[in-house]
Amino acid sequence: MTFQDFLFYAFSLVLVVAACGVITSRNPVHSALLLVLAFFTSAGLWIQLQAEFLAITLVLVYVGAVMVLFLFVVMMLDINLTKMREGFWSYMPLGAVVGILLALEMGAVLWGFYSRNALEAPVLPAHYSNTRELGRLLYTEYVYPFEIAAVILLVAIVAAIALTLRKRKLNKYVDPAMQVKVRREDRVRMVSMPADTGQD
Repeated sequence: MTFQDFLFYAFSLVLVVAACGVITSRNPVHSALLLVLAFFTSAGLWIQLQAEFLAITLVLVYVGAVMVLFLFVVMMLDINLTKMREGFWSYMPLGAVVGILLALEMGAVLWGFYSRNALEAPVLPAHYSNTRELGRLLYTEYVYPFEIAAVILLVAIVAAIALTLRKRKLNKYVDPAMQVKVRREDRVRMVSMPADTGQD
């Protein structure tokens, strides 16, 4: 066993343990931190697969932004853990079926991979750039799916903002049409006062 194989199995073991800890931990903060560990080990596996750009994107986007947001939300919300655990066993049969199906699918993929001769990784030239190759594919062959995904994300952002601006009892709502019609005379009143010379 080479050192690269040892790193692969070590990262894989840490990833599986962290992923199991995410769903079995009783504390939501611990689950979020274990998910951060799972993202870091996944990035290490991607670096071994010569996908450096995807690895650093996973660390910067998910660990640096999404998981920080998750931690803030978990720590700021007053979550009733006892109420959340009441319906845990009712979802257990469905979760077990999904877990078994995923395990069977991964086993089939591994069995099909090891049943035939494993191909060696191609030797890349010295000037090869993973980021340049990914950008070339993204903006040439997959430019239309990329643009469609961008439009879908834009619609999701607009929908999220619209949901926060809807009328509720406890929030303050200002009509944008009324803001546009505001005149200077309605907001500012000029007052003429004598100058203070400091002499009594």
